[in-house]
Amino acid sequence: MSTFQYGGNVFANGIRQHYLRYGGSGEGRAERPPVIIIPGITSPAITWGFVGERFGKTYDTYILDVRGRGLSEASATLDYSLNAQADDVLAFAAALGLRNYILVGHSMGGRIAFRAARSRPAALAKVVAIDPPVSGPGRRVYPAKLPWYVDSIALASRGTDKEGMRAFCPTWTDEQLQLRAEWLHTCDERAIRESFDGFHTDDIHQDLPEIAVPVLLLLAGRGDVVLDADVEEIRGLLPGVQDVRVPGAGHMIPWDDEEGFYRAFGDFLGQPL
Repeated sequence: MSTFQYGGNVFANGIRQHYLRYGGSGEGRAERPPVIIIPGITSPAITWGFVGERFGKTYDTYILDVRGRGLSEASATLDYSLNAQADDVLAFAAALGLRNYILVGHSMGGRIAFRAARSRPAALAKVVAIDPPVSGPGRRVYPAKLPWYVDSIALASRGTDKEGMRAFCPTWTDEQLQLRAEWLHTCDERAIRESFDGFHTDDIHQDLPEIAVPVLLLLAGRGDVVLDADVEEIRGLLPGVQDVRVPGAGHMIPWDDEEGFYRAFGDFLGQPL
């Protein structure tokens, strides 16, 4: 049975923010804790819909279109900084009156969650950062390269199908590739460039000591976005942080090992997925 309820828009932090909601209605749903999923740099909300379906069985789940992606606002003059993105999340939660909510951010979304949590919002309960880039000033560069994003967006903007996307994501299923081909053109190139630059100019490590809620690092077992040495540094800055790796998965963890991804949450959220 599908848990999808609706897609919606809210005006928050001065922009239109689009979201998809899963599992937010029906008997007993009012007591379910809210979860806000923040996707990565080129992942419109709809591409995380399969995760939303699973989360929606247990949680009142919202998947955001980060500004400049999907159906959220985009323009040539919009601020695409990490600070603006974090403020969006906090304003979104406040606009919907969410209490005791959990932020679940993947990649760039994990960095957004850290920056949002830094301000210690009273309504925030927990943070899950999924393979968040730890690059920044004076640190090693993010392992992905900008042309991978820009070239795939250009191809999608011209019009392509799953075969066009296969060169960029060769391990994905036909369904996943077709969805990316359909929606990738909604990623504003300026937003992507500014976010990618921010991977190297924003220091998320300064945010960590200010976070006052429980944090789970959910990490890829293969790949080099977050190394064991990075985890040790994070533990020093954020005592009590939990971490778990999904052994066979790369950076796009739920695409590589969906069930392993859900298992990795354990009981951190309160109820297993």
